[in-house]
Order: sequence, then C-alpha cells, then structure tokens
Amino acid sequence: MEDAWTYEEAPVGETRFRALEGRPYRRTVRRCRACAHHTSDPGFDPAALYAGGYMDDTYRDGGIREAFARMAALPPERSDNAGRVRRVADFAGCSGDGPPTALDVGSGLCVFLHGLAAHGWRGTALDPDPAAAAHARETVGVEAVAGDFMEARELGRFDLVALNKVIEHVADPVAMLARAADHLAPGGVVYCEVPDAPAAAGEGAGREEFFIEHLHVFSPASLAMAAARAGLSPVRMERLHEPSGKWTIAAFLVAP
Repeated sequence: MEDAWTYEEAPVGETRFRALEGRPYRRTVRRCRACAHHTSDPGFDPAALYAGGYMDDTYRDGGIREAFARMAALPPERSDNAGRVRRVADFAGCSGDGPPTALDVGSGLCVFLHGLAAHGWRGTALDPDPAAAAHARETVGVEAVAGDFMEARELGRFDLVALNKVIEHVADPVAMLARAADHLAPGGVVYCEVPDAPAAAGEGAGREEFFIEHLHVFSPASLAMAAARAGLSPVRMERLHEPSGKWTIAAFLVAP
C-alpha cells in the first residue's frame, strides 16, 4: 500500500456528522499498487455514525420523507436508482412460487425497494438507523428491520440480497459479503454496488467516492477478490458513470 493523499480538512460537500463534532480532522487515503483498491482510516469507530442520527445528518434539508419523494420522482434519465432497478429486474428472478423477494441491506431512503415493488418484488428493508427502518415501514410500506446486519437473526432467505453502496462503509466487507451469501435462497444472487476508485481518482481527491464514511473504495479487481474470499463469484460486473455523477462498480454475485 502507498499513500494516495492526505486530508487536513473535510472536502467540500462531505456531510458534517454530529457524532464527529469536536474531533480534529486528518486522514490519509492509501492505495494498493497491485489492484488499485483504496482505503481510509477515519480515526474513529464508523459504527458511531449509523446506529442513530445518520439519516438525520445526511438529510437535514427537508428530512427523510421529503428526500424520498424527491428521489422517487426523478425521471429515469436523471435517477441512479432507476438504472439499479432496471438492472436487477432484468437479471434476477424468482427461485420458486410467488413474487421474488429482496433484502435491501442499508436501505436508507428505501427508493430501491419502492422501485422493485413496481416490478412485482416483495421487499424487506434493513438499516441500522431506526429512523430509516421506520420510514421504510411507514412511508414505503415494506417490512423493515432496524439493526446491524451482521448481528440480525431470523431474517430468512431471499432471491436477492442487495448491498447498494454499503460494503465500503464497513471495516470488513468480506464478512458482510459472506453474510449476504448466507441469506440467499436457492438460485439467489447478491447485487452489490461500490464506488469505483480508479475512475474517481482520475478526477482528484475531492470526489464523493473518497468521503470520510467510505473506508474502502474498490476497483473491479479488488471487488472480485473480496467476493471470492466470501465464497461468491461475479457473473456480471460493469462500471458505471451514473446520472448523479458517481463512478460506480455494479456486480451480480452468486455462490458456486
């Protein structure tokens, strides 16, 4: 690993999390010379951001419901989520009788499950922030669980486990991928989206992909290696420049 760059202050646009108030700001992003994977040590326990208050900090302007309504109303050509729903609906199907089922880990605004419902899917939202789980249940109308995915019990098995911009937030993404595999129904698939480090790095250190909450920023090679260590194999992987401007790697992963 080698140092890519060091931040002495928060880059423009990075969320000012209240859990970090009063802490000195300095962190270094490091890059693997072999696979172009990037890592960042924020100098605090990242779990402190997500158990409560993360949604409120992220969506201070107008609140969660207003942000959901705004995102859900975007025309397809301007919506990252519309592309995500289309990819999943075109690729993944049902392993048995009844509608296909999806577990959305780190469901956030729950725009993804809202979109999948229009294609006949039955969704379950899981988020460590109780506000996000309540929003999924009350606003979107799906089953919802508030808790840590790595500790949740009796979730069941699903045709799809979605990790949309999630594993870059955790210290051990391999463990989370393996946990997702444990919740697949026969023939099921893990759908994973992560920030694309090589593409974003070409535009400099101020990119959102390298903000403080992202402990890992992947390359296609490093995502494939993480999946393999978790007992999963990519059957489709693509690099995207999304309508929002984000550089993203999207992959469908299956258990051999």
